[in-house]
Order: sequence, then structure tokens, then C-alpha cells
Amino acid sequence: MDAKPRSSASVRPYRQRARAEAAGRTRDAILDATVGLVLEKATSELSLADVGSRAGVSVQTVLRHFGTREGLLDAALAHGSTLIEAERRIPSTDLRAAVGVLLEHYERRGDSVIRLLAQEAFDERIAQITSQGKQVHREWVTDLVARARPACRRDDVVDQLVVVTDVYAWKLLRRDRGLSRETAESRITDLVSAVLAAAEQRAGSEDEETS
Repeated sequence: MDAKPRSSASVRPYRQRARAEAAGRTRDAILDATVGLVLEKATSELSLADVGSRAGVSVQTVLRHFGTREGLLDAALAHGSTLIEAERRIPSTDLRAAVGVLLEHYERRGDSVIRLLAQEAFDERIAQITSQGKQVHREWVTDLVARARPACRRDDVVDQLVVVTDVYAWKLLRRDRGLSRETAESRITDLVSAVLAAAEQRAGSEDEETS
């Protein structure tokens, strides 16, 4: 017996879903292309034609998804922040594992971030990107302290750890000193451990004084 042909009513939702999934993939490809280009050049030099060429779509397709160049940059900023947060997600309470995740992120994007930081004083859009990146880094450090040493969760401790885990610390060790990734990771882990140990010691002394 021949199978009954699908009715147009049952086929329509399938086609709509397939179109929506294809549109989502195209949107993500455009956002990935934009983020990649922003990491390579000043946003003032970035054109929709550049984005379309890298994403493999037309300028009209870019505009259909995001409306304007500013709309695209706003969406790319949010998309890039989501990517970075995922890359830097802390897997456990182990300090060395957490620093390893951070160093892996810097190995992938550190040079590009340094280039962005060099432009933030004269490019408003890049200043917005770097400002958000700094906030993400501080939140990462705060989360690290909360997981690994809850008793040390204080502003002064977070300030110190923001400094010793900053992308410039990675640059000083990896690019300026030429150390291996493993050695740089060990150095930064030692610094993080020293800051937390000193904070725990201070907290213990303060508890004794108030008891």
C-alpha cells in the first residue's frame, strides 16, 4: 500500500522550522564574522561588505538581519560577551584549573584584546567593548573567590586578583618574557594563591582581634 502523501498543513510547520534554523545559522555566522573583524581592526574601519564577505553572505542579508551597521555592532557586542563568558567559565573550585581556563582564553584572544585596549582612548565603540570586557573579568574573579575561598570575598582581594590575572599579566609573561604557556600559568597561579593566602591570614588576625 502506498504511503499517504503529507498534507500541506503538516509540511508547513516543518518548512517554517527549517527556515528558522537556517536563518539562525546565518545570523550566528554574521555575528561570528563581526566579532572576528572587530578583534582585527578598529570598528571605524569595519564595513558591512567586510562582514558579508567573511560570513559568506550579501550586504543585503546582513541588513535584513540587523537593520543597520549600528544594530549589527550592538548585537555583535552582546554575542562576543556571551562567547567570552563561555570560554572563561570556571570548571571547579580548583585554582589551577581556573587559571588554566583563563590562560587558554588569553592564548586564543589575548593579542586581539591588547590591540583593542590600545584603541579604547580614541574609539568610542571599542571603549564600550573593553569596558564590558573589564566588567566580565571582574565578575570572573569575584566568582573564582566565591568558589575557592568564600571567606576572602572582599573588594580589596578582588582588586588584587583582577590585577594579577589581567590580560597584561599574561602579555608580560608570554609575549614580553617569552615564557611558555605552562610557566606563565604556574606564575599566575602562584600569584593568585599568594593573594588568597594573605587575605586568609588577615581575616584570621581580624577574627582574633574581635574575639
